[in-house]
Amino acid sequence: MTDAYIYDAVRTPRGKGRADGSLHEVTAARLSAIALNAVKDRNNLEGHAVEDVVWGNVTQVGEQGACLARTAVLASELDESIPGLSINRFCASGLEAVNVAANQVRGGAGNAYIAGGVECMSRVPMGSDGGAIAVDPSIAIEQYFVPQGIGADIIATKYGFSRDDADALAVESQNRAKAAWDADRFSGSIVAVNDINGLPILTHDEYMRPGTDMQALGALKPSFQQIGEVMPGFDSVALLKYPELERINHIHHAGNSSGIVDGAAAVLIGNKEFGEQMGLKPRARIRATAKIGTDPTIMLTGPVPVTQKILRENGMEIGDIDLFEVNEAFASVVLLFEQSFNVDHAKVNVNGGSIAMGHPLGATGAIILGTLLDELERSDKETGLATLCIGSGMGAATIIERV
Repeated sequence: MTDAYIYDAVRTPRGKGRADGSLHEVTAARLSAIALNAVKDRNNLEGHAVEDVVWGNVTQVGEQGACLARTAVLASELDESIPGLSINRFCASGLEAVNVAANQVRGGAGNAYIAGGVECMSRVPMGSDGGAIAVDPSIAIEQYFVPQGIGADIIATKYGFSRDDADALAVESQNRAKAAWDADRFSGSIVAVNDINGLPILTHDEYMRPGTDMQALGALKPSFQQIGEVMPGFDSVALLKYPELERINHIHHAGNSSGIVDGAAAVLIGNKEFGEQMGLKPRARIRATAKIGTDPTIMLTGPVPVTQKILRENGMEIGDIDLFEVNEAFASVVLLFEQSFNVDHAKVNVNGGSIAMGHPLGATGAIILGTLLDELERSDKETGLATLCIGSGMGAATIIERV
């Protein structure tokens, strides 16, 4: 198969996903266009330079519906001859877009693609598209459906993670994110969001809460205890599925769970011939991709089995990976990953994660892949793995190596 390389990776800053967030007035199509234009300009792409734009977004309704990928192309400065494909693998949509594009290149279906994703959570609220897994009783009851936050608390209960464990990871995420911004580690990939006059709207991740400590987090109430224990009583559903648990320990709250934000990210992927034609130097080779289905109730354990799968299928061991990006959807997801593989926390999310900077659902996978690549280069490491948990029980992963 043909090798697929990453030539560039960019992202917008992440804005608070609320009406008072800096990006609230920027639509998903516009935010996507900013990322696409940055890839075009930075790499001098003209005409039908790439085969397709593969774009992830999760809540595909309203202004994020109707094949947003194609809308984004038309809203951008890319040539109209370039089509667009919207995909949805929930929280891993941005990474899956990259994986789909890479595997198209590897299989010979075009020399280059732009892949990534977007989510404007302040404008299109999470869950506003409905979904049979949650609202169709014939499916929800059979699958013991619970919301993701309950799933995260089930992980904590089943694998013995305490509130202090989760809060300590959250504090570290905040500290690492601040240190990364202070050291200008994101400058090579951040694309500012400007208004029509060219004036900056947002140039930095605004969700961060520098100075967060254990005491501040300790004052927060568990976010999912009410819906678990009282109404509608999801703990009872979980205990039917997992009778070995006496009760669900609710440890997650707003401070140790991923932030609701707006953001977009794009990755330029191509084969060797594309780089030679365009005068571009590849930054990394996409060595492997993988996805897997998991238990849909606990739901968020996917990074563990998908990492086992991708390593097994490629004859690798966990020690072959220098750096990890494990999406911080909830603290227990990262804690489980580190426990399962006995991975040193110093190798995981070294520049902070979604707890500190936010999780723009459809974009996050592409964001963490770009962050991983930047850090491999900065720290002069060779091989990295990016992985995300996924709603309804899935996992996705990508291994890259510098060239």
